[in-house]
Amino acid sequence: MKKVIAALSLFILLGVASPQVFAQCDTEKYTEACIPKLPEGFTYLKSYKVDGDGGAKQKVEYSYVFTKGAQYMINVCTEGNGADGIVVTLYDSNRNKVASSLFNGQFLTALTYPCNTTGIYYITYTFEGSKANCGGSVLGFKR
Repeated sequence: MKKVIAALSLFILLGVASPQVFAQCDTEKYTEACIPKLPEGFTYLKSYKVDGDGGAKQKVEYSYVFTKGAQYMINVCTEGNGADGIVVTLYDSNRNKVASSLFNGQFLTALTYPCNTTGIYYITYTFEGSKANCGGSVLGFKR
């Protein structure tokens, strides 16, 4: 009985002493909000979950095959109107950085990229002072 009481006391103490509890990241809500933000002429391709797991992950990465001659747009949506410190960086198949949503110290909510070479591109999301480490993103294209 003493072991049960001690274990219960420890459980309660840890629960009360925990200074921060992270809410679940609802990426679906943010990706749904991002789709209509693609400008006219862009066709929706894919949604991406941007979940930094409450700060445990510093980077989330995806890949997609881009086609030469197409223009691509990547939007980021978070709680509110801004990017909340989420930076989108696009790398080509050789891992060379070709575009970023961090421009002159500003966190942009979208980036566009005119593709000159067909190949696999890597889309990374990093968290630079983000409050929630949570968002959604969509990829669109136009020819």
